[in-house]
Order: sequence, then structure tokens, then C-alpha cells
Amino acid sequence: MNISSRLASRYIFGKKSTNVINIITGIAVFGIAVGTAALILVLSVFNGFEDLISGLFHKFNPDLKVTTVLGKTFPEDTILLSKLTRTPGVKVVSETLEELALLEYNTSQTFAQIKGVDPNFVRVADIKNSIIEGEYSIHNEAENNIYPGAGVAQRLGINVDDKLSRISVYVPKKSTGGLMDKPFTVKYLTPQGVFAIQQDFDQEYALTDLATARELFGHENELSAYEIKVDSAYKIQPVQKSIATLVGDKFEVRNRFQQDEAFMKLMNIEKWMSYAIVCLTLLLVAFNMVGALWIIVLDKRQDIAILKAMGLNDRKSYQIFLQSGILLAVLGMLGGFLLALVLYYLQDQYALVRIPEGFVVNKYPVSLRLIDFVVVGLTVLGIGLVSSLPAAHRARQINTAIENT
Repeated sequence: MNISSRLASRYIFGKKSTNVINIITGIAVFGIAVGTAALILVLSVFNGFEDLISGLFHKFNPDLKVTTVLGKTFPEDTILLSKLTRTPGVKVVSETLEELALLEYNTSQTFAQIKGVDPNFVRVADIKNSIIEGEYSIHNEAENNIYPGAGVAQRLGINVDDKLSRISVYVPKKSTGGLMDKPFTVKYLTPQGVFAIQQDFDQEYALTDLATARELFGHENELSAYEIKVDSAYKIQPVQKSIATLVGDKFEVRNRFQQDEAFMKLMNIEKWMSYAIVCLTLLLVAFNMVGALWIIVLDKRQDIAILKAMGLNDRKSYQIFLQSGILLAVLGMLGGFLLALVLYYLQDQYALVRIPEGFVVNKYPVSLRLIDFVVVGLTVLGIGLVSSLPAAHRARQINTAIENT
């Protein structure tokens, strides 16, 4: 340990001329600790919500989704499907077709996105475990079934146990043969169940068999997307690149983040805006550290003058109080990390802060990530360094002759 580090440590932990200095220093460290803990906890709460909502999205969205760049549908290509299935890392491929339609049940009407799915869809999305009413038998050949989301079912007032009532699905025809032809294709589907995943899906989607959807929409051999489940032994990004190369520039390959890119970007913006607000609060708290270091300089000015008379140069005296500030920041940071870990454990195990009933979870979700500790640590150290500059500058200006008179 060099002379600057030893003196910095002594000035922080050593005896002061008055106990008030120790109290002010302790308050400064405590303020940094609370600010550090607040930064970690704010980030962990946003991480928790991000993980929660991503998990809900993952029950409906596939690992990878292949869609056409132009238009909404594209012709089914059995050769391309075979190549996709044989691509390393691809576990299963599901064919889907979706389009907007008008739904009518008894006297209620609403619009919904009808999504036709093939038998592989249950292996791509966790739809079976998302059924809250009825049973999943969407590919029952005996009758045409439909599974509306909870929001759609609520708007229509659907009763799954009522086997006599059916949902009338209306889709505009692409073209009509004459004035007497009906402008809509109508199909009557039996509501066999209701799914609940996430509000955006529950309010918008209704699932049916792919063949039924094709007949309804008038698309004999067309698809909206290939939805792909990636083998857990493979990373998604390399598989995505391989598929993008395979399908060419006429198709777009999106991962789960890209499928909900706008929402995830909004979550990140809110996360780092909250982080910035807490950082500003921490900067205000850092003024306590500025005052504590300044008082230490005033308290030790005779010592600094003597050390300068013995050969300590201005650069060394400057470094002493820079290191003193960083030392205070490190103490506050470590205390904040410990406090954040304790509060995280209590929230995770005992739900200190609960969410009102009706939400997906009953407590605020929290999730700690190593990168957050790194970012917060660098932030706190930077604030500590900036806060020590005034005191360090004052120490460098101490004049030997004046201080000894």
C-alpha cells in the first residue's frame, strides 16, 4: 500500500478532532448505501416484470417466426418446410394462418384475430397449459372447434358448457359473383374452451384448426407463418441466422424479442429512465460526502501542511482525498449491495410488497442480474470520484507557510 492509500484510509477510519466529523461521514456512507440499494432494487423490479411478461409471451409466441416480407400470406412450400425441419437446432415447425374476422355469439359481437394452427402448435407454444375452461381438442375431426382468449370470451359472454350455442364467424369474401351473392363467408364453430395467457393475446386472438381457417379465409394452400421451436441444446441466435440464410430475403425471421420489439423496448426505456431518476437522487445524497470530505480536509490541514513540509507534493495530497472519496463510495456501495440482497430475499420469500388481487402474480416480481451490480458499482464509484474532487482540490491548495503560522 502506497503513502496516499495509507493516509486516505487513516483519515477515514482514524480519530478525528471532533466526533461530529465521524457522524457526518457515517451519514454520507449511509446515504450512498441506501442510494445503491435503491438502484439495484429498481433494476431488479423491472427485470422481474420483464421476465414475467416475457414468460407469458413465450406461452404463445414461438422461439422463431418466419413471415413473408410482402403481404400477409404466402404459398405453402413443402420443400421449404422439409428444409426447415432438417435445419440443425430446429425441434419442430408449426404452420399457422391468421386473419381478422367478426365473431357473433347469441346477441353479442366482437372482432378477433382468428389463428388457424396445425397439430404441431402444441409443441411450439404452451397452449395446453393455458386453457382455463374446457379441454384442448382443437383438431377433433368430429366438429369445428374454436378457442377464444379470455378477453374475447368475456366480450361475447361465452358459456363453454352450453353445447347448443355456437360462434358465427364472418369473413369478407375476396370477390363476389353477383349482386345476390352474400358478401361474407360464414362458419359456425363450437367454443370448446377458453385460454388465458396475457392480456394482449386474450383480448385479440381465437384459435381454430388450420384447415378450418383456410376454408373460412378462402386460402387453400397459404400460410401466415412458420412457427419454430428451437432445441434447448442450441442457442437461438445461430439457428435464426441459419434459417434466415435458408429462406432468403423474401422472408423475415424474428426471435421472441423481435416479435414484441416495441413492447420490450418500452420496458427498457422505462427501466433506464427510472435508473436515471434514482441516480439523480443519489447525486443529491453525494453532497453529504462532499461536505464530509471537505470537513476532513479542514480538520487535517495542519497534518497536510506538515507532510508537505516533509516533501509530500501537491499531486500526492490530491490523490489522498481522491482515494478517500472512492473509499467512502466503496463502503457505501458494499453496504448498499448487502442491503439490496437482504431486501431481495425478503421480497422473494415473504412478499414484503404485494400486488392487489386480479393480477397475474400477488407480489412484485424481482430478479437480480450480475450486469446490474456492475453498472450500479461503476455509477457509485463515478459519483464518489466526482464528489471527492472539491476536497482534493482544496488539499492541493494548502500552503505550508500559511498553515504553519
